[in-house]
Amino acid sequence: MSTTPTGGYKFFQKLHPLSLLAQLTSRRVTGCLSVFTQNDFWSIYLEEGKLTYASCSNKLFDRLDTHLQHLSQNIPSLHSTTRTQVRLMFESKQEKKGAITDYEAICWLVDRRCIAPSQAAMLIEELAKEVMQSFLSLKEGGYEFSTQTPLDELPKFCYLDLRLIVEHCQKELRSQKSIAVSSNSQQKSLPDSQQKSLPKTSSETQIPTQLIQQRVQPRTEIAPTPTNNHIQESVNSEEQNINGNNHPKLLQKNLYTIACIDDSVTVLNSIKHFLDKNTFSVVTINDPVKALMLILRSKPDLILLDVEMPNLDGYELCSLLRKHSSFKELPIVMVTGRTGFIDRAKAKMVRASGYLTKPFTQSDLLKAIFKHIS
Repeated sequence: MSTTPTGGYKFFQKLHPLSLLAQLTSRRVTGCLSVFTQNDFWSIYLEEGKLTYASCSNKLFDRLDTHLQHLSQNIPSLHSTTRTQVRLMFESKQEKKGAITDYEAICWLVDRRCIAPSQAAMLIEELAKEVMQSFLSLKEGGYEFSTQTPLDELPKFCYLDLRLIVEHCQKELRSQKSIAVSSNSQQKSLPDSQQKSLPKTSSETQIPTQLIQQRVQPRTEIAPTPTNNHIQESVNSEEQNINGNNHPKLLQKNLYTIACIDDSVTVLNSIKHFLDKNTFSVVTINDPVKALMLILRSKPDLILLDVEMPNLDGYELCSLLRKHSSFKELPIVMVTGRTGFIDRAKAKMVRASGYLTKPFTQSDLLKAIFKHIS
């Protein structure tokens, strides 16, 4: 991987985040600034001096999920099931060297028509503000700038003015310091020796003049960064297409049919409540004797099968289902409160696909389902 002479590779020293950004934007460089401390690392992606993405390893998918949850208030397709599926698919790849799993997750959401490109741009901008704010607070660490990045082969959704992002972050940091000062002033009961004054603002907290002022026009094949008003207008129009009936490619598979076999109506209702109706069609069956006929009729994508049922237990029913040609490869997940080795061995003997232990959370249930369906 080639690097530019922007300080090259530096190992644990005093950091001047604004100075680093000033060098990169003034040169209108393209590449990735990687900054690391003992615990975390930051990746700041630029194209011709414009910010295309920013990421921080600390609570990577927690941060992404928080912003997706906020967007879900206006985008029904970002319901909890979709967000859980995204996390399961991409979080496990986080440790892979050179992986940009959070950005890949955003690309996946756009590709599946869960969000529009303009909504992805809004999401990236909000993530960038949060990441850059933590980056500007760094005092020491190491860094490296690379001209070749894994982002090169992925679509770009926006080109952000780094100067405006920095201004926003500094405003937030000053606000936080002001709140801290106000809080300290109210602690009059503490001795003077224990009062801690905030450090004075250094010259580095001012935006350097080197930060590029003029807007760099992006390449002709990529749309320029929209303004907030344009983004909102685009969001409104595209949401109507995405969430309405006018969009022919919302998802290739809108509904997964899940058959739940359990003699407990309470458990069946809980599963139905946990599974979003926009993604799952849930068929509940409380009589194991009638299960085969009902399952043949509903043609499910996955079966959740309780182990302890009267007349016919789950292991016996699973064995019978596997003998039928329609269910030889169908995912069957055993649901039980038993966690012993013998019970798991029985499940394996009848060719069960998985094991879900009661009591389970919504997250446990979704993980068990998405492990076996795509």
